[in-house]
Amino acid sequence: MANSPDRVRVRLTDISPRAYEHPADRGALVALRSLTGFDTLVKSLFGRINERSLRLMFLSSAVRVSPTQFPELHDYLRDAAYVLDLDEVPELYVKMDPQPNAMAIGRKKPFIVMTTGLFDLFDAEEKRFVIGHEVGHVLSGHSVYRTILLLLVWLSTKIMWIPLGAIAIQAILAGLREWQRKSELSSDRAGLLTCQNPEAAKRALMKLAGGSNLSQMNPDAFMEQAREYEGGGDAVDSVLKLMTTIPQSHPFAVVRVAELHRWIESGEYQRIVDGEYPRRSTDREASVSEEATNAANSYREGWNRSSDPLVKTIRDVAGGAGRAGGQFFDTVADRWRGGQGGSGSDQGSQSGESGSDNGNSNSNSN
Repeated sequence: MANSPDRVRVRLTDISPRAYEHPADRGALVALRSLTGFDTLVKSLFGRINERSLRLMFLSSAVRVSPTQFPELHDYLRDAAYVLDLDEVPELYVKMDPQPNAMAIGRKKPFIVMTTGLFDLFDAEEKRFVIGHEVGHVLSGHSVYRTILLLLVWLSTKIMWIPLGAIAIQAILAGLREWQRKSELSSDRAGLLTCQNPEAAKRALMKLAGGSNLSQMNPDAFMEQAREYEGGGDAVDSVLKLMTTIPQSHPFAVVRVAELHRWIESGEYQRIVDGEYPRRSTDREASVSEEATNAANSYREGWNRSSDPLVKTIRDVAGGAGRAGGQFFDTVADRWRGGQGGSGSDQGSQSGESGSDNGNSNSNSN
């Protein structure tokens, strides 16, 4: 395989999906991959879904991309597999559907489906981005875990009459949907690494929000929308944003643009293109605890960065509670030390030493 002749893209040989995965996505995936027996569980769950029948359904009702059918898409798909160094090029089907959408399906032999709505919406570079996005899902193994999410959704409809069972399933679903939204941010990064055109990647996400008429849209104004959405409004707006986000499978378009922009600005994208990234050959060495810490740090950084009024309030309350708790325990410790020093001359001498130590402690604390 080789790049199409319009522009040479850097091949990311042996790139591990950990290079582009969002920390919250990566932490969950590393933990799942490390679980003994998890592969067996996945296989048993997949027994409920006939993967071959799904492929046959699209083989019979959609157009399979090839050198003679949608040949440009075929080139973009081969390029995406080349850049991300996949061992095998997945199949791609184009399905008649005016709704812009694309998805990666399957466990043993994943394949990609793109709707005509998405094909008609995007230009060549934007199509490279979306195909790279889906190839990123394949490389990360997201389709496997998404199928588990679908099975849980199916299960939840069967046990809705059991109150506690339904509540438990809904709690699990909420957590999986949060992971799914983060997995979309991961694949946006994979799409960018594939097309290696930041403006095309942002443009594609903007089109998902406003359609194909780019002459009526402005990328800078769209980024301003993202900043207003992330930080504007009052506490009521914050609650409404939370309520509308929880049931979503994908982050909103302005959130995706803002996250991708931050990733580019961090320098991480350029470092990967320059060859600084983890290799698949080292995936087994990945530490679950380290990735969990990275995920927690990612959420913490997001909270600290956010100017959302509800987030700021919670952050300030949590910080204030932490400071108050620290002061409370310091006071109790001081009084306990003072009480220990009041019962005798020998203890008084010890109390003086303790007071000196306590003063140093307070000084360090401040």
